[in-house]
Amino acid sequence: MVDLPQLPDDPSKLAREPLREQIRQVLVEGLLSGRWKPGERIVERRVATELRVSQAPVREALRELETLRLIETVPNKGARVRAFGVQDMAEIYPVRAGLELVAAQLAADPLAEDPSALEREVEALQRATARGDVAEQIRHSVEFHREVVRAADNSVLMHTWESLGVEVWTALSVRWLDMELHAKAADHAQIAEAFRSRDPAVGQMLSDHVLNYVEAAVHSTEKTP
Repeated sequence: MVDLPQLPDDPSKLAREPLREQIRQVLVEGLLSGRWKPGERIVERRVATELRVSQAPVREALRELETLRLIETVPNKGARVRAFGVQDMAEIYPVRAGLELVAAQLAADPLAEDPSALEREVEALQRATARGDVAEQIRHSVEFHREVVRAADNSVLMHTWESLGVEVWTALSVRWLDMELHAKAADHAQIAEAFRSRDPAVGQMLSDHVLNYVEAAVHSTEKTP
C-alpha cells in the first residue's frame, strides 16, 4: 500500500510553492493515505481552516482534481471523492497507451542517441523494487514514461499526457483496487534497450506495457471474493 502523509503539521510550509499547487498536492496525499475514501465529502471550509488559508485556493485545487475525475461536485453537498473502479482504468489507460505510442515514435531518434534519462529511472526503479518501496516504485515508473513523452518534444502531447494525472491514478489504483504493480523494473529495462537499439517495435512495446495495467486491474478484482 502507498503510505503518504496527511495534512502537514506546519501549514506555513505551503508558502514555499504556489499555493494552489501545494493545496492540490495535500488533497491528493489525503486521498492516497486514506484520509478521504471514495464517497466521502471533502469540506472546503474545513480544509481551508486546517491549512490557515482562504477558501479560494482550496476551491481552485478541488476544481483541478475534478478535471482529473478524482472528485465530483454534488449539488448542495459540495465535493466528494469519486467511487473508483476498473471501468475508470479501462477508459484512462487506452488513451494513455495511444499517447505514449505517438511519443515513442517521435522520441525514437533522440532516445536512441541518448537513453541515459531512461536508464537512470530504470536503475532507481530497480533500487526501489529491491527495498520494497512502493511509493518510489510508482514515482520512478511514472517518471520513466514522462521521460519518453518529454523526449518527443511536443508541448501538446506533453500537456495532454500530464492532464491524465498518471502518477495519481497509478497510486490510487494500487491503493483502492489493491492492485499489484505490474510495471516491473525489467519491463522498463527492456523498453530502454529497445530505444537504444532502435527497435522499430518500441512504440508498440510501450503501448502494450501501459495496457497491461488494465489487465492487472481486472485480474486484481477477479481475485476479490
